[in-house]
Amino acid sequence: MIHWRKGIVTAIRSTRPGYTDVDVELDQALPDTDVTSIRAVAYTDAVGQPSLGDTVLVNVSALAKRLGTGGFGLIVALPDALPEDPPEGPGHLVKDRYSPLQTMVLGVDDQESEHHAVLAEAEHLDGMPVVVADLHSALPAIIAGIRAVDPGLRVAYVLSDGAALPAPFSQAAAGLKEAGWLTGTISTGQSWGGDLEAVTIHSGLLAAKHVMGADITIVAQGPGNLGTGTKYGYSGLVTGDHLNAAALLAGRPVGLLRMSNADARGRHFGISHHSLTPLREIARPGMIVPVPDFSTLTEAERAEMDPDPAVVADVVGAQLGGLAMHDLVDVDLGGLWAALRSSPVGLSTMGRKLPADAASFLAAAAAGRCAAEL
Repeated sequence: MIHWRKGIVTAIRSTRPGYTDVDVELDQALPDTDVTSIRAVAYTDAVGQPSLGDTVLVNVSALAKRLGTGGFGLIVALPDALPEDPPEGPGHLVKDRYSPLQTMVLGVDDQESEHHAVLAEAEHLDGMPVVVADLHSALPAIIAGIRAVDPGLRVAYVLSDGAALPAPFSQAAAGLKEAGWLTGTISTGQSWGGDLEAVTIHSGLLAAKHVMGADITIVAQGPGNLGTGTKYGYSGLVTGDHLNAAALLAGRPVGLLRMSNADARGRHFGISHHSLTPLREIARPGMIVPVPDFSTLTEAERAEMDPDPAVVADVVGAQLGGLAMHDLVDVDLGGLWAALRSSPVGLSTMGRKLPADAASFLAAAAAGRCAAEL
């Protein structure tokens, strides 16, 4: 199941809270190659801070399988420089349970938490808009749309456990927090490392509202979604459940349409089946579904996009017929292209930058605008 290697840290590429990116020289080449020099990631809260010359144990399975997603080593331990025991304190919520790297955190809904009493009483979101997205790459674009309406709104990000489990892996979330675009992160389920830890999406949403003071909350998995090319075999299927959770808690669920005007795969061109399936078959009727109106783009804006997102207009029009059980809201895109251009972090989805797949980011920004206007 795991390809193991030992190695020596030869360079520190970058570091941010909870995350360090390094170069490692392995003691043995990757399978069927002569490659011994790799990039590797250390989650410093879990394994400690690597330094030049440190010996490391590395999981290289993604590299051995030639994966694009996750194509780097993961440092599992610094055997000669183990971190000290964490200080004594409250918290007995275990995440990544029963894996070799299970970690114990103080959950916001933990009995030992200072917020336990608040969350024990909280049952409602009091109408807070909740934007639910399939892909992590939508996060900065959603916030750009929110800020185009009101830059003073407090935005929280609830991280599900459908993809990357360590919250520090998200360079986007770190950059958005640093820029003041994001109030904070809440890691839920088996994910960990957010500003707050919660057991479920439900308690994470309640914590966003009643502890973090969010005006709007975004729910999405971390980077690295999983798909198999089958109808139900992908990690984003749970977006339907997350919309239902927001509705159950008396929030205002907003279902972001994952769209693309550049994806060559038919199941993702126009509105992706990763949005259509959960909205049609899992989400309760009556969800708010923002629909970007590409006709409201200016000619100058279209000139910066290649291809023009209007190429999906007819496809999207036909697909929307299957979502008639929801509240479809046409969204004017005026000003959103400039808002996306102002993002403090890079915009990229499935390897495509903003101009190359404008429909994807405009749909996300439209969802943000719609939520802010609620």
